[in-house]
Amino acid sequence: MSEPRTPEEQTDNQPNPPEPSEAQEPTKNEKQQSPTGIIIRRFLKNKLAVFGLIMLVLITTVSFSAPLITEHDPTSTDMLNIHADPSSEHILGTNGVGQDNFARLLYGGQISIQIGLYIAAIVTVIGVVLGSLAGYYGGRVDGAIMRFTDLFLVLPFLLLVLTVVTILQETTLTIFVITLGLIVWPNITRILRGTYLSLREQEFVLSAKSIGASDFRIMRKHLLPNAVGPIIVNATVIMAQMIILESALSFLGFGIPEPTPTWGSMLDEARNLGILTGQPHMWLPPGLMIVLTVLSINFIGDALRDAFDPKSKSR
Repeated sequence: MSEPRTPEEQTDNQPNPPEPSEAQEPTKNEKQQSPTGIIIRRFLKNKLAVFGLIMLVLITTVSFSAPLITEHDPTSTDMLNIHADPSSEHILGTNGVGQDNFARLLYGGQISIQIGLYIAAIVTVIGVVLGSLAGYYGGRVDGAIMRFTDLFLVLPFLLLVLTVVTILQETTLTIFVITLGLIVWPNITRILRGTYLSLREQEFVLSAKSIGASDFRIMRKHLLPNAVGPIIVNATVIMAQMIILESALSFLGFGIPEPTPTWGSMLDEARNLGILTGQPHMWLPPGLMIVLTVLSINFIGDALRDAFDPKSKSR
């Protein structure tokens, strides 16, 4: 029989407790991030999106800083200096009535960006209001709103725009923006309706109803924040589409009338003069601005779609 061990011997034979190590402490990446932080981190990981954001900010800043960059008035004419070649005084030359092309390029950027931004805002507001009402209430409300939406969807879009613009004749920036905003809203309305239909069955909505929250409060406090992702993504898509549409209509002669400069009207001037190949300084700068602006917005929209998607693998 073995002799009993003293307390000191028992203590010596017991395994030492593990010492705390730095590896067991939670790292910074393991700490829980806020939803906003996750979205920003996903967005910044997309190099094309960062490039698009920088390019869009640069184009917007330069366009709206036109009075500080050039001293020429884009609407003033000089019939003694028409079709001038690029020079130190006129960086991109002049057009058929002596207007400075560089000034028209900068001020035209203001018009094109404002058109895309304002129409996207109008369409988003209409889509949020009608889409939330249809998706939340359903039934007859949903049916009435969707039949009204289908009425606009079945109409030929371009033909409808051309008809309205032709009837109005004197098309100002305000009229042009309101007209397109009241025509292109159905798509985002249908998208937000589907989003609200899925959200209204979630537990947090049922919990809000059980404590007596009003329908307006539920839509404003609970549903709208959860639908902000699709709203922002579709707003960027609409903005890019409207810049292209304005340029196309101006190129066809149905956009903002002269002397207001737009990128599309500058392309139309070059086409009418038959100098698309002879003088690239007339058409290449506005065409390049349209391409860069639309691509930048699309890059941003694609990155935002992935950033707001909880199932996205871009983490």
